[in-house]
Amino acid sequence: MSDRIVILGAGLSGVTTAYYLARAGARVTVVDRRLGPGLETSLANGGHLSGGHARPWATPAAPGQLARWLGRKSAPLRLPLRWDPALLRWGLRYLGNCTPARYHANTRTLLRLARYSADVTRALAAQSGIEFDYRPAGLLTVYRSAYSFDHGAAESAALVASGDATEQPLSAAECARIEPALGPAVAAGLLAGAVFTPDGASGDAHRFTLELEQRCASLGVEFRYGAVARGIESRAGRVTGVATSTGALAASTVVVALANGSVPVAAAAGVRLPIYPVKGYSVSVTPPHADQLPRIGILDEDRKVVMTPVSGWLRAAGTAEFAGNDETIDLDRVRPILAACRELLPAATPATTPEDARPWTGLRPMTPDGPPILGPVRGCAGLFLNTGHGPLGWTLAAGSAAMLADWIGGRPPAIATDGLTIERFQ
Repeated sequence: MSDRIVILGAGLSGVTTAYYLARAGARVTVVDRRLGPGLETSLANGGHLSGGHARPWATPAAPGQLARWLGRKSAPLRLPLRWDPALLRWGLRYLGNCTPARYHANTRTLLRLARYSADVTRALAAQSGIEFDYRPAGLLTVYRSAYSFDHGAAESAALVASGDATEQPLSAAECARIEPALGPAVAAGLLAGAVFTPDGASGDAHRFTLELEQRCASLGVEFRYGAVARGIESRAGRVTGVATSTGALAASTVVVALANGSVPVAAAAGVRLPIYPVKGYSVSVTPPHADQLPRIGILDEDRKVVMTPVSGWLRAAGTAEFAGNDETIDLDRVRPILAACRELLPAATPATTPEDARPWTGLRPMTPDGPPILGPVRGCAGLFLNTGHGPLGWTLAAGSAAMLADWIGGRPPAIATDGLTIERFQ
């Protein structure tokens, strides 16, 4: 049997996993259908490394919000009325996670992984020397209404009291002191307050993936692009390789890190993954002057839009749409993102049409409870999962990869794994 480790997927998760395994001395091959790394889910994402502010989307308020937004084309979350059995199954599980007890448990799980991942990302940036416009100066979640601010500050205070977060509430005036670019919005009375997350950060996920791929190559990792993963090969309950469109690859260990593509590949191995693609959009605009960019990442909680300085651009991302695998860009979904930017960061958002704002869409691989699916698959020795990160793939990539490398190397992961493995759905 080959001692090779094959990683399916050359996105953030796959490349970062390859890096940690190669540093540990493993022989690694990465397979991807695209012709380069990081060309799908994370290509133009929002750029936030959410650290201590990671939250699941399945909240107690979500069912009511869905009901109010139903049929509204410009709503932050759009649910087209169509028959989709996969979405129905996923949605029932999602609603089951909207209870207060499940929300708090899933939040603690996400924060545990996100805070660990923030530490790992800092260490990786220092060790590797790669450049990706990394800004470890914190993140700011801003609230437009007193109601949403009171709710956000109360939740933050509870998490700080339990030791799960290190956030601090701020007045509107304090927002402008931390992020001067918000000064005009504060002066206009648009903000009621904010929560500052000191262990948050931001960075260019695509640059990170490109540069880390080069580090991986220097460590001996082989990348096979233009190859579609067909399935997992096994014998007597143990992985023996993978079938691809360009031929079979023998392997003693296989890591499935294919985002939404993980579902059919895992199904061929008898593993049902409760992952559904949730469509999101981003825009990238260039301000008239570089000093008009914000210094840190901002989350507009009421509009559900993130705004980030990314490699000289203002990157803004948001909206969620349950549209299956449709990647068509609907400019009506882009307009609310641009409008939120113009309201909060007018100097950094020049007058531009949605067509000229480099609109992009990506399909987030969402689990119904929020945390990703990590670790070994029971009953198939040598098969591991690193998928289902939803909107937090950039935030969780380094921590998830480090945990996978520990699992594969026979070491206990650095943090508790409950709430993260596939067993929670079985």
